[in-house]
Amino acid sequence: MNILPGEGVGLVEEIRERVGDQDAVEVVVCPPFTSIPAVGAALRKGESGIKLGAQNMHWEGTGAFTGEISPLMLRDLGVEYVIIGHSERRQFLGETDQGVNRKVRSAFEHGLVPIMCVGETLKQREIKETRNVVSGQVKRGLFEVDPLYIPGLIIAYEPVWAIGTGKAATSDDADSVNGMVRETVAEMFGNETAQAVRVQYGGSVNPSNISELMARPNVDGALVGGASLKPDDFARLVRYS
Repeated sequence: MNILPGEGVGLVEEIRERVGDQDAVEVVVCPPFTSIPAVGAALRKGESGIKLGAQNMHWEGTGAFTGEISPLMLRDLGVEYVIIGHSERRQFLGETDQGVNRKVRSAFEHGLVPIMCVGETLKQREIKETRNVVSGQVKRGLFEVDPLYIPGLIIAYEPVWAIGTGKAATSDDADSVNGMVRETVAEMFGNETAQAVRVQYGGSVNPSNISELMARPNVDGALVGGASLKPDDFARLVRYS
């Protein structure tokens, strides 16, 4: 919940100048709802390869859900990706695995790519419940999702204890949990399908740790928070190699 539309345009223009010609990785920005039209127009104007995403959505296309934003509304604005089940929404706004599941299914059905977030709290980590918690979130989040959609899925492991704290999981931790996430997807949909799923790490990702994280075999990308508000830092993440 940062930056107004005008600021968002300035930010994305600076990002585009630094990484707009990057085709080795896929770059997606997810501004607040109020900034999506302006940011989307700026991306189209610059003929950038940067894609447009949203931070949340409701699972219904239309209806009496005052204050919500539907997948149809996002598509109409040119949105291609949507973050679902971010830890801050789970922690502060009552997001449940069941709600995440409904949103994931709806996103796919409406032609959006869901970035489904999973992760454990510090307490759960300390009592060694990470595997059970994260695996359970994956299973419930993907319950009864059409297997044909799964290869297009993005899952982001973002430990709650690392969001906005400056603390990041070690590259070993990130690799281990991401590998377990892929194993869970394989149990549900088969190994070939699981290998097609992109599993990211999110949680205080910054220029000083990106290379080590991305060197691990089970880390396919990063879900970037605070560093995305700093064009130079974000560009360094995109061009980490």
